[in-house]
Amino acid sequence: MKRVPVLVALSYLVMVAVNALANILPIGGMNTGAVSDSYPNLFAPAGITFSIWAFIYLLLALHTIYQFTNKHKETLDTVGLLFALSSVANSLWIFSWHYHKIGLSVVLMLCILALLIRINLIIQTMKGDRMFVWAVRIPFSVYLGWITVATIANITTLLVSAQFTGFSIPEPVWTVAVLVVGVAIGLAWAFRTKDKAYLITLIWAYTGILIKHTSQEGFASQYMMVIVATCLALAVFVVCLGFFFKQQKNMKKN
Repeated sequence: MKRVPVLVALSYLVMVAVNALANILPIGGMNTGAVSDSYPNLFAPAGITFSIWAFIYLLLALHTIYQFTNKHKETLDTVGLLFALSSVANSLWIFSWHYHKIGLSVVLMLCILALLIRINLIIQTMKGDRMFVWAVRIPFSVYLGWITVATIANITTLLVSAQFTGFSIPEPVWTVAVLVVGVAIGLAWAFRTKDKAYLITLIWAYTGILIKHTSQEGFASQYMMVIVATCLALAVFVVCLGFFFKQQKNMKKN
Protein backbone atom coordinates (compact mmCIF):
# COMPACT_ATOMS: atom_id res chain seq x y z
CA MET A 1 0.00 0.00 0.00
CA LYS A 2 1.27 3.45 -0.90
CA ARG A 3 1.07 4.99 2.54
CA VAL A 4 2.68 8.36 1.83
CA PRO A 5 0.59 9.10 -1.30
CA VAL A 6 -2.56 8.16 0.63
CA LEU A 7 -1.52 10.47 3.48
CA VAL A 8 -0.84 13.23 0.96
CA ALA A 9 -4.26 12.74 -0.65
CA LEU A 10 -6.13 12.74 2.67
CA SER A 11 -4.34 15.82 4.02
CA TYR A 12 -4.88 17.60 0.70
CA LEU A 13 -8.62 16.82 0.72
CA VAL A 14 -8.96 17.99 4.32
CA MET A 15 -7.14 21.23 3.48
CA VAL A 16 -9.39 21.95 0.50
CA ALA A 17 -12.53 21.05 2.48
CA VAL A 18 -11.58 23.29 5.42
CA ASN A 19 -10.79 26.21 3.10
CA ALA A 20 -14.11 25.72 1.28
CA LEU A 21 -16.13 25.47 4.50
CA ALA A 22 -14.37 28.56 5.82
CA ASN A 23 -16.31 30.59 3.28
CA ILE A 24 -19.44 28.44 2.89
CA LEU A 25 -20.42 28.22 6.56
CA PRO A 26 -18.49 30.53 7.22
CA ILE A 27 -16.18 29.47 10.06
CA GLY A 28 -16.30 31.98 12.91
CA GLY A 29 -19.14 33.85 11.23
CA MET A 30 -16.89 35.61 8.70
CA ASN A 31 -15.40 34.53 5.40
CA THR A 32 -11.63 34.66 4.89
CA GLY A 33 -11.68 37.97 3.03
CA ALA A 34 -13.91 39.61 5.63
CA VAL A 35 -11.41 38.75 8.36
CA SER A 36 -8.68 40.37 6.28
CA ASP A 37 -10.82 43.47 5.74
CA SER A 38 -11.32 43.81 9.49
CA TYR A 39 -7.59 44.61 9.78
CA PRO A 40 -7.22 47.33 7.12
CA ASN A 41 -3.71 48.02 5.84
CA LEU A 42 -2.05 49.31 2.68
CA PHE A 43 -0.27 46.04 1.81
CA ALA A 44 -3.39 43.92 1.29
CA PRO A 45 -4.06 43.14 -2.41
CA ALA A 46 -7.38 43.39 -4.26
CA GLY A 47 -9.88 40.59 -3.65
CA ILE A 48 -9.48 39.18 -7.16
CA THR A 49 -5.85 38.37 -6.37
CA PHE A 50 -6.93 35.61 -4.00
CA SER A 51 -8.44 33.69 -6.92
CA ILE A 52 -4.93 32.28 -7.33
CA TRP A 53 -5.86 29.78 -4.61
CA ALA A 54 -8.06 27.94 -7.12
CA PHE A 55 -5.05 27.59 -9.43
CA ILE A 56 -2.80 26.51 -6.55
CA TYR A 57 -5.27 23.84 -5.43
CA LEU A 58 -5.58 22.60 -9.02
CA LEU A 59 -1.80 22.31 -9.32
CA LEU A 60 -1.56 20.58 -5.94
CA ALA A 61 -4.30 18.15 -7.03
CA LEU A 62 -2.15 17.28 -10.04
CA HIS A 63 0.79 16.71 -7.74
CA THR A 64 -1.31 14.56 -5.41
CA ILE A 65 -2.28 12.31 -8.33
CA TYR A 66 1.32 12.22 -9.59
CA GLN A 67 2.45 10.95 -6.17
CA PHE A 68 0.70 7.65 -6.90
CA THR A 69 3.08 6.90 -9.78
CA ASN A 70 6.35 5.12 -9.10
CA LYS A 71 8.46 7.96 -10.48
CA HIS A 72 11.03 9.49 -8.09
CA LYS A 73 9.34 7.48 -5.32
CA GLU A 74 11.94 7.81 -2.57
CA THR A 75 12.41 11.56 -2.97
CA LEU A 76 8.72 12.26 -3.51
CA ASP A 77 7.87 10.32 -0.36
CA THR A 78 9.99 12.84 1.54
CA VAL A 79 8.31 15.69 -0.32
CA GLY A 80 4.94 14.08 0.37
CA LEU A 81 5.44 13.99 4.13
CA LEU A 82 6.46 17.65 4.14
CA PHE A 83 3.50 18.53 1.93
CA ALA A 84 1.11 16.65 4.24
CA LEU A 85 2.45 18.64 7.20
CA SER A 86 1.98 21.89 5.26
CA SER A 87 -1.61 20.89 4.46
CA VAL A 88 -2.32 20.29 8.16
CA ALA A 89 -0.75 23.66 9.01
CA ASN A 90 -2.83 25.29 6.27
CA SER A 91 -6.04 23.83 7.73
CA LEU A 92 -5.12 24.93 11.25
CA TRP A 93 -4.28 28.39 9.90
CA ILE A 94 -7.85 28.77 8.66
CA PHE A 95 -9.24 28.19 12.15
CA SER A 96 -6.74 30.54 13.81
CA TRP A 97 -7.45 33.22 11.21
CA HIS A 98 -11.23 32.95 11.35
CA TYR A 99 -11.23 33.05 15.14
CA HIS A 100 -8.91 36.09 15.08
CA LYS A 101 -5.96 34.34 16.70
CA ILE A 102 -3.63 36.38 14.53
CA GLY A 103 -0.45 35.62 16.48
CA LEU A 104 -1.06 31.89 16.13
CA SER A 105 -1.89 32.34 12.45
CA VAL A 106 1.54 33.94 11.91
CA VAL A 107 3.26 30.99 13.59
CA LEU A 108 1.34 28.55 11.38
CA MET A 109 2.06 30.61 8.27
CA LEU A 110 5.77 30.57 9.08
CA CYS A 111 5.55 26.79 9.44
CA ILE A 112 3.95 26.52 6.00
CA LEU A 113 6.64 28.81 4.56
CA ALA A 114 9.47 26.78 6.11
CA LEU A 115 8.01 23.49 4.86
CA LEU A 116 7.56 24.86 1.33
CA ILE A 117 11.12 26.19 1.28
CA ARG A 118 12.39 22.75 2.25
CA ILE A 119 10.20 21.09 -0.39
CA ASN A 120 11.44 23.43 -3.10
CA LEU A 121 15.08 22.92 -2.11
CA ILE A 122 14.58 19.16 -2.49
CA ILE A 123 12.82 19.55 -5.83
CA GLN A 124 15.62 21.78 -7.14
CA THR A 125 17.96 18.78 -6.97
CA MET A 126 15.63 16.63 -9.10
CA LYS A 127 15.36 16.27 -12.85
CA GLY A 128 12.39 15.02 -14.82
CA ASP A 129 10.25 15.27 -17.93
CA ARG A 130 7.59 17.85 -18.79
CA MET A 131 5.01 16.06 -16.64
CA PHE A 132 7.39 16.25 -13.68
CA VAL A 133 7.74 19.99 -14.19
CA TRP A 134 3.97 20.54 -14.17
CA ALA A 135 3.13 18.04 -11.42
CA VAL A 136 6.03 18.67 -9.05
CA ARG A 137 8.12 21.74 -9.76
CA ILE A 138 5.49 24.32 -10.77
CA PRO A 139 2.89 23.51 -8.06
CA PHE A 140 5.33 24.13 -5.23
CA SER A 141 6.96 27.12 -6.94
CA VAL A 142 3.60 28.88 -7.26
CA TYR A 143 2.55 27.82 -3.75
CA LEU A 144 5.80 29.16 -2.26
CA GLY A 145 5.53 32.41 -4.22
CA TRP A 146 2.05 33.07 -2.87
CA ILE A 147 2.93 32.05 0.69
CA THR A 148 5.96 34.36 0.59
CA VAL A 149 3.67 37.35 0.08
CA ALA A 150 0.96 35.91 2.35
CA THR A 151 3.46 35.63 5.20
CA ILE A 152 4.40 39.29 4.88
CA ALA A 153 0.70 40.21 4.74
CA ASN A 154 -0.01 38.02 7.78
CA ILE A 155 2.72 39.72 9.81
CA THR A 156 1.37 43.11 8.70
CA THR A 157 -2.08 42.06 9.94
CA LEU A 158 -0.55 41.04 13.28
CA LEU A 159 0.94 44.52 13.67
CA VAL A 160 -2.43 46.10 12.84
CA SER A 161 -4.21 43.85 15.34
CA ALA A 162 -1.67 44.84 18.00
CA GLN A 163 -2.36 48.51 17.15
CA PHE A 164 1.28 49.07 16.26
CA THR A 165 1.72 52.80 15.57
CA GLY A 166 4.90 52.46 13.53
CA PHE A 167 6.91 54.80 15.79
CA SER A 168 4.85 57.65 14.32
CA ILE A 169 6.17 56.91 10.83
CA PRO A 170 3.36 57.38 8.25
CA GLU A 171 1.69 54.17 7.11
CA PRO A 172 2.55 54.71 3.40
CA VAL A 173 6.25 54.84 4.31
CA TRP A 174 5.94 51.61 6.28
CA THR A 175 4.12 50.01 3.35
CA VAL A 176 6.89 50.99 0.95
CA ALA A 177 9.40 49.43 3.35
CA VAL A 178 7.35 46.23 3.46
CA LEU A 179 7.14 46.19 -0.35
CA VAL A 180 10.93 46.52 -0.55
CA VAL A 181 11.38 43.66 1.91
CA GLY A 182 9.11 41.54 -0.27
CA VAL A 183 11.18 42.37 -3.35
CA ALA A 184 14.43 41.57 -1.55
CA ILE A 185 13.16 38.21 -0.32
CA GLY A 186 11.66 37.38 -3.70
CA LEU A 187 14.79 38.23 -5.67
CA ALA A 188 17.05 36.39 -3.23
CA TRP A 189 15.07 33.19 -3.79
CA ALA A 190 14.55 33.75 -7.52
CA PHE A 191 18.26 34.24 -8.24
CA ARG A 192 19.15 31.25 -6.07
CA THR A 193 16.75 28.93 -7.90
CA LYS A 194 16.16 30.65 -11.28
CA ASP A 195 12.48 29.91 -10.60
CA LYS A 196 10.29 31.65 -13.18
CA ALA A 197 6.98 30.34 -11.82
CA TYR A 198 7.85 31.80 -8.41
CA LEU A 199 8.57 35.20 -9.96
CA ILE A 200 5.34 35.16 -11.98
CA THR A 201 3.43 34.51 -8.76
CA LEU A 202 5.08 37.51 -7.11
CA ILE A 203 4.12 39.61 -10.12
CA TRP A 204 0.52 38.47 -9.69
CA ALA A 205 0.53 39.34 -5.97
CA TYR A 206 2.08 42.79 -6.45
CA THR A 207 -0.30 43.49 -9.34
CA GLY A 208 -3.11 42.80 -6.86
CA ILE A 209 -1.67 45.42 -4.50
CA LEU A 210 -1.47 47.89 -7.39
CA ILE A 211 -5.10 47.21 -8.36
CA LYS A 212 -6.19 47.76 -4.76
CA HIS A 213 -4.45 51.13 -4.69
CA THR A 214 -5.61 52.39 -8.08
CA SER A 215 -9.21 51.15 -8.21
CA GLN A 216 -12.20 53.14 -6.98
CA GLU A 217 -13.24 50.13 -4.91
CA GLY A 218 -9.84 50.24 -3.22
CA PHE A 219 -7.80 53.27 -2.20
CA ALA A 220 -8.60 55.29 -5.35
CA SER A 221 -4.98 56.42 -5.86
CA GLN A 222 -4.75 58.13 -2.47
CA TYR A 223 -1.24 56.87 -1.78
CA MET A 224 0.98 57.72 -4.75
CA MET A 225 4.13 56.73 -2.86
CA VAL A 226 2.84 53.17 -2.53
CA ILE A 227 1.69 53.09 -6.16
CA VAL A 228 5.10 54.21 -7.45
CA ALA A 229 6.91 51.73 -5.21
CA THR A 230 4.65 48.89 -6.35
CA CYS A 231 5.18 49.79 -10.01
CA LEU A 232 8.96 49.84 -9.51
CA ALA A 233 8.78 46.47 -7.77
CA LEU A 234 6.79 45.03 -10.65
CA ALA A 235 9.30 46.45 -13.14
CA VAL A 236 12.15 44.77 -11.27
CA PHE A 237 10.32 41.44 -11.21
CA VAL A 238 9.49 41.63 -14.93
CA VAL A 239 13.09 42.51 -15.88
CA CYS A 240 14.40 39.58 -13.81
CA LEU A 241 11.84 37.25 -15.36
CA GLY A 242 12.91 38.38 -18.83
CA PHE A 243 16.54 37.78 -17.87
CA PHE A 244 15.77 34.22 -16.77
CA PHE A 245 13.89 33.47 -19.99
CA LYS A 246 16.76 34.88 -22.06
CA GLN A 247 19.26 32.87 -20.04
CA GLN A 248 17.23 29.70 -20.61
CA LYS A 249 17.05 30.42 -24.34
CA ASN A 250 20.83 30.90 -24.55
CA MET A 251 21.43 27.65 -22.67
CA LYS A 252 19.25 25.76 -25.17
CA LYS A 253 21.27 27.23 -28.05
CA ASN A 254 24.48 25.98 -26.49
